[in-house]
Amino acid sequence: MVSIQGQTVLITGASSGIGAACAQVFAEAGTRLILTARRLDRLEKLAADLEQQFGGSVQSLTLDVCDRAQVTATLANLPQGGRVDILINNAGLSRGLDKLHKGHLEDWEEMIDTNIKGLLYVTRALLPGMISRGQGHVINIGSIAGHQAYPNGNVYCATKAAVRTLSQGLKMDLLGTPIRVSCIDPGLVETEFSQVRFRGDRERAAQVYQGLTPLTAPDVAETVLFCATRPAHVNISELLVVCTDQASATMVHRRPQS
Repeated sequence: MVSIQGQTVLITGASSGIGAACAQVFAEAGTRLILTARRLDRLEKLAADLEQQFGGSVQSLTLDVCDRAQVTATLANLPQGGRVDILINNAGLSRGLDKLHKGHLEDWEEMIDTNIKGLLYVTRALLPGMISRGQGHVINIGSIAGHQAYPNGNVYCATKAAVRTLSQGLKMDLLGTPIRVSCIDPGLVETEFSQVRFRGDRERAAQVYQGLTPLTAPDVAETVLFCATRPAHVNISELLVVCTDQASATMVHRRPQS
């Protein structure tokens, strides 16, 4: 495990779930954190907790990755001359679970704008600095949905397939530089993901995880940290991470409920 103490890590979508868990493990590893999300109140509470627990520097920034102008302006004014050593593109969401011919266009646009365009905006803003400094690591949070489509997941699966392909293409574009690119593709993870998909319907969201033991956000965060702490000549290009109760995007084992 290579030390990343003192490096600067920027995490998008850091206010909850996998993003917040990544903040926790990278704070513990001694990095300087820049946490971004739309919900500044949550970010500030997380930042205060991490600073109290681990010390170090934690900065909170309001950022909607879908807003290209905001991304450009915000990331152009980062501290330390804009230095970011590790970028974790975590911001992402799913909306609805409908057949394509019954889908809502606004849901499609939100998923495409966040999962694909937002990732591109942030990466485009920070990557030139990594290249000029000769150091950097882009870690994209994908999904098992990027490997296998599932019924009614059409547009969400397509966006995560795009994340996977963009990660592969970015690695090719950066060949000959020391910049690393990783794509972490989790299966079922119990976070706010399903509540967001079903617009706050907690009962329906809970059904997604009934009868099985899903991954947790810290499970995924520890995998992200593993990728970031390999020796400089090692690039973990892609990792598919599922719980033991899941075999594919559509195959899960559910135990009877008492």
